[in-house]
This record gives sequence, C-alpha cells and structure tokens, in this order.
Amino acid sequence: MFRRQEPIAAGSPSGDVPRHVAIIMDGNGRWARQRMLPRIAGHRRGANAVRATVQACGELGIEHLTLFAFSSENWRRPADEVSALMELFATAIEQEVSRLHEHGVRFRVVGDRTRFEPGLRKLILDAEATTCDNARMTLTIAANYGGRWDITQAVNRALAARAASGHADAGLPLREDDIAEHLALAHAPEPDLFIRTGGETRISNFLLWQLAYTELWFTETLWPDFGATDVQAAVDAFRNRERRFGRTSDQIRREAGHAGAAGPDVAPDSDERAGVPTIAGAR
Repeated sequence: MFRRQEPIAAGSPSGDVPRHVAIIMDGNGRWARQRMLPRIAGHRRGANAVRATVQACGELGIEHLTLFAFSSENWRRPADEVSALMELFATAIEQEVSRLHEHGVRFRVVGDRTRFEPGLRKLILDAEATTCDNARMTLTIAANYGGRWDITQAVNRALAARAASGHADAGLPLREDDIAEHLALAHAPEPDLFIRTGGETRISNFLLWQLAYTELWFTETLWPDFGATDVQAAVDAFRNRERRFGRTSDQIRREAGHAGAAGPDVAPDSDERAGVPTIAGAR
C-alpha cells in the first residue's frame, strides 16, 4: 500500500513533512444528502477516504495520523445512525487489522470505551495487541472522544498517581507535564497539522490540549471526496507556515542559520515535543 519505504526521520525540519497529522472527517452526511442517499451511505463512502488518506500519509512519511471518528456528543444522533456507525467501526477493524499489520502500522483507539459493546471492546484490544510492535506509522482513532473529557480524565489520573506515590510533592499544584503524560494521546507528539474537511472552521472539542501550537487547515471538500491530492495540498500549506512557538521570525532565522553551520547531520533547534482501517467518521 505504501510506496515510500522509509518514514521521515524523527527530528526532521518542521517546515518539511509534519510528524503528526490530526483530522476531523466532516461531511459524510451532506455528501449523502446531496445525492439523495441515506446518511449511512455517506459514512460508508467515507471509509474509502480513510484508506486513501492513510496511504497518502504513509507515502509522505508521516509518522502519526489521528482521525476523529466519533465524538462523545455523537451519541445524540438518531439511534439507528449510531448503531450503524458502531457496526461500521467493528467491521472495519475485523477487515483491516491484517492489512495494518502487513504494512507495519500500529493501531490505537483513544476515548471512553466503557459505552461500547463488549464485542467491540475486544476487537479493539485484539487489534491493538496485534499491531503494538509496529513502528512505520501509528494510526489513532478517536472514538467516543472529547477534548474536555480527555483533560478531565488526565487531571484525575495525575492526582491519583500523585496521591499513590507518597512523594513529598503530593500536595503541590499539578504541572503541565503531570497532566500531559496522562492524556489520551500521550503516546504521540502533539499534532503539527490539523485538517478539517466539510467547510466548517472550528475544532469541535477535538484535542483541545494538544492543538495549542498546531497549524490549522480547513477545506470545503466533503470527507468522502477527500484524498491524496488534498493531503498533499494541506502538507504544502504546512511547509509554507513559519512555526515560531512564541519566538520572533528573526530568532527562527538565526537558529536555522546556527543549525546549518553545525553541519548537515544536525537538526535545527525546535521547541516541539520530543494506522489502515476503513473507518467512516461520524460527521
């Protein structure tokens, strides 16, 4: 599936290819409505866009891809649509985990799994176990996920861990690092590039903590029509952004110059922190 054989090296310049891309897959319902089809037809068609996007990211050497498949608010949708989405999710895992494994992709699911049926929870656990040692790409699916839930559970876990440690600092205020290590995406660097399809320009309770310094890119393209060309357009836009992380442009240029003077094997200084299932998004 992936034609490019070598993933981008960790520490490559931030202006090149993003290490981590996060996507809100929006527009399935509108795509179906425009064609006078039931909404679930849009979700099924969106599965093709997932496959094309994962392949495109793999060929570019992107190390982490996180897809927002089902938010904690999506339970408010009609019961038949929610049921169909859960069935699609389960079927996708069953059909695609072997392909993930074949191509060296690690599969993860983040979110509150307690509301899922036991059979779906087992499928997720088995898929994660099968692919846990793969290192070419990590595909993370956010399902029954919300950014506020993520921060809340991380704070609670951090407090519990501190209380259980018995350390002298147990009564001190939490630090950012204390919370960050308990976030759902603690296994990945913070996203470099965020993409939302479907024309909306908001982040909809997705990765609220992690998107603090992420470059945002929005497109009118509905998710079922999204593909490799769109991925390339987003990455091209990312390459043209100047990521300052609170510094000035002059500082960035000076640091880049110093890194270049150090030789080609030394990466520029950076403040950044050091999957192929056909899963249709719920939007």
